Amino acid sequence: MRRCIQNVTLLVTCGLASMAGAQMPVGLMAVDTREPVTDTAVPAAVFYPALASGEHAGSVMAGPYRVEATSGAAPAPGRHPLLVLSHGNGGTRYGHHDLAVALARQGYVVVAPEHAGNHHGDQSGFGTDRVLLGRAWQASRALDAVLSDDRLGPHVDAARIGAVGFSAGGYTTLLLAGAVPDFSRFDRFCEAHPGTPELCDPPPAGGMHTLSNPPPTADRRVRAAFVMAPLALVFDSAGVSAMHAPVFLLTAEHDEVLMPSANGDHLRSLLPDLAGSREIAGAGHFVFLAPCPPPLVDALPHLCVDPHGIDREAEHARIAADALAFFDRYLPAEG
Repeated sequence: MRRCIQNVTLLVTCGLASMAGAQMPVGLMAVDTREPVTDTAVPAAVFYPALASGEHAGSVMAGPYRVEATSGAAPAPGRHPLLVLSHGNGGTRYGHHDLAVALARQGYVVVAPEHAGNHHGDQSGFGTDRVLLGRAWQASRALDAVLSDDRLGPHVDAARIGAVGFSAGGYTTLLLAGAVPDFSRFDRFCEAHPGTPELCDPPPAGGMHTLSNPPPTADRRVRAAFVMAPLALVFDSAGVSAMHAPVFLLTAEHDEVLMPSANGDHLRSLLPDLAGSREIAGAGHFVFLAPCPPPLVDALPHLCVDPHGIDREAEHARIAADALAFFDRYLPAEG
């Protein structure tokens, strides 16, 4: 079993060393589930350690991305830890495929739901509690779908479950870990910072409160939470007081979408006992998305082009090392 100490520099070093060793082939499969409150369909991609199939690892096209995985490959024997990976506002289940593949190569099963009402093809729930709470319910159902899958479920260790998320997905991960949002903080933020893109301009069209007596969003199965540039302005000290899982926080120095003082830095101040924390110097918000293929660079430069001096591929190697070392520490195998 790999072990790394909590110091951030050594944590990353340990993760990089682990990733440099033998790596497993990766399989890719789809699971479908339904969000329990609104009965909305939620498709998900699952990346998992697979049996070797020939000399070379396979790859498949998933939207604009080439994913380094073999579709439908047989799962590797053994019982593996399980992570749920939550994309950001308007994202996709493949938007962090490189991180999912990197973790699957090291023995993790990673399920990435495409959040209903808040993905690239459907923003109908943007700004509503149907999404802002439903994301967590959808993530929990994605975990259920993997655990109950006839083919993959027997290869998952249900005692070792974690969560990963970016932006609104980071917020989702915090919900799973027990954080409770205060949506009135949105109003106060927008009064102080009117015109903030995505949060305050344009304002949500659906109305924040659409559900009556919504169930809790915490998932006690989630034992570790890795968050990247999270939406965190909706949390206060009371809202994080019941969190049950350790947190690793990654932020970008020049986050142009989620103001650091109100989000990443704010969360850091609320969680003085973070398991780990790192800021990517000089980077903007979207550095956490998978490196873009050329068609996406041309079509969506604001998502794909980083500030001068930022090497997204190199940063993603460090992010994967951070995540691997963190989860190896907090989701250890027995023995």
